Amino acid sequence: MYVFMNIINIVVHYHIFTEPLKLQVHQSQSTTYLTCVSSCDDQTPFIWFKNGKKIAQNNRCYSPDVVGHADEYTCAVKGYEKFPSPPVYAPKLPSVSVSPSAEIVEGSSVTLTCSSDANPAAKYTWYKKNGDPDLHPLSKEPQLVFSSIQSSDSGEYYCTAENELGRRTSEYIYINVTYAPKLPSVSVSPSGEIMEGSSVTLTCSSDANPAANYTWYKENQTLIQTPGVKLHFPSISSEDRRIYHCKSENQNGQIYSSSLFIDLQCEYKTFTYEAYGY
Repeated sequence: MYVFMNIINIVVHYHIFTEPLKLQVHQSQSTTYLTCVSSCDDQTPFIWFKNGKKIAQNNRCYSPDVVGHADEYTCAVKGYEKFPSPPVYAPKLPSVSVSPSAEIVEGSSVTLTCSSDANPAAKYTWYKKNGDPDLHPLSKEPQLVFSSIQSSDSGEYYCTAENELGRRTSEYIYINVTYAPKLPSVSVSPSGEIMEGSSVTLTCSSDANPAANYTWYKENQTLIQTPGVKLHFPSISSEDRRIYHCKSENQNGQIYSSSLFIDLQCEYKTFTYEAYGY
C-alpha cells in the first residue's frame, strides 16, 4: 500500500515596527535638520519625501536648503514607503478670532485668539500695528486677553505663528472699543464780554464712541429746537441772559456738562445835545 502526500511550504514575510516613525526637527543657527526616528538599528536605510516626491535616501538625517510655506516633509524605512512618518511643515496662514464677537464696550473682557495649522506646533506672538515688534510684543501666548478693555486699546492687531520650519503673519484685525461720552466741555464764541445784540455761539463737545448726540438746556428746560453741538444766538438779548448746560449721549450712556451763565453787557449810546440861547 502506497500513501502519497503533497507537502506545501508556505513562506510568510512580515516586518514588525515596534513603534511608528517620528520626524524630529532641529535648528542650529540658520540651518534646519530633520531626523527620522525609528526603532530600527542605525544601519536601516531611509527614504525622504518632499510634498510626496522622493528627494533623498539612505540617510537618517536630512537638511532642506529652503522650506516653503506649502512644503511638507516625510520619511520612511526603505522598502516600506507606504508607511511614512507624519508630515512636518511650517505654519499655515494664522487666523484670528475675537470673543465676544459682538460690539466691544469699554470695561468689558475681550480675548483675541491666534491659531495656525503647523507641525511641530507653532509658537505665537501678538503685536499692535505701529508698535515695535522687536521691543514690544504684547503677548507670547495664543491668546491676547484684555480683562477690562479701554478706549486706548482701539486699533489694529496681528499675530505671528512660528516653528522651526518657518514663520507666518496673520492679517490685521481692527478692534473698535465703544464707550459712553466723557464729561462735555462748553465754549463760547466770541470769548470775552458779550454785548447785547451781538452774534453768540455756544459749543458742546465730548469724546465718545460712537459719536454723541447733544441736547441743550436753558434754566433746566430742554431747547427742543436746537438738538446739536452748537446753540446759536444771531442777536442775543436780555431774554437770553440765563444759565445753560448741555447733555452728551450715545448708546452706552449720557453725561451733563457744567452750567454756564451768559451775562450781557448793555450797549451804551452817546447822544450829543446842542444848546441854543434865547
